[in-house]
Amino acid sequence: MADRQEIMEMMRARGAQEQQDRLQRYRVLHEKVRKGEILFTGSSLMEQFPIDELRMTDGIDAVIYNRGVGGFTTEDMLRHMEEMVFATEPRKIFINIGTNDISRTDYRVEKLMENYGKIIAMIQRRLPEAEIYMMAYYPVNEVDKLPDAEWAKGMFATRTNENIRMANEAVERLAGETGCHYIDVNDWLTDENGRLKKEYTIEGIHMYANGYRVVLENLRKYL
Repeated sequence: MADRQEIMEMMRARGAQEQQDRLQRYRVLHEKVRKGEILFTGSSLMEQFPIDELRMTDGIDAVIYNRGVGGFTTEDMLRHMEEMVFATEPRKIFINIGTNDISRTDYRVEKLMENYGKIIAMIQRRLPEAEIYMMAYYPVNEVDKLPDAEWAKGMFATRTNENIRMANEAVERLAGETGCHYIDVNDWLTDENGRLKKEYTIEGIHMYANGYRVVLENLRKYL
């Protein structure tokens, strides 16, 4: 039987392969992409956003591409800007990247903002006419639905709502410094204790479609 370390290594290897598969799917999709539309990009919190289905259900007349990649950090995004941003040549870009940075044991908000600033600078050089919308990081719920799994035990050590709050303040400042838009999409997502509502979350971090519907309502006017 594999020990704990071996299991973690196998999980990381599988995750890395899934990320490469996702990037390859995007490369193929880009062969027929329409330029000048709306782009959602970031980590799994964006990848799992069912924006196309919600858009159709709610009658939103817009073409929205989703190029999120689960497990990605800001460093990963910097290495794959072509697949995640540039290939679609969007007119509007909605970004949610950085929560996996917050989950790292060596997390520092200064390093997160340094990388995020590089992402913004690259976009502004390559797509100077694009409008950039930097989304607030979603809150977590470390109480109601914490899984009994190895990854979960360390996940919330740094990925706390306090760290998320401070990171959101830093993202808002960065948006102001770089001429981007900051969107606080978290209205109505939290309970009376400031945690992500139990009914919205799968395991304390990721959300069901009902949570994303709230987020969509909070950003609809920017689409």
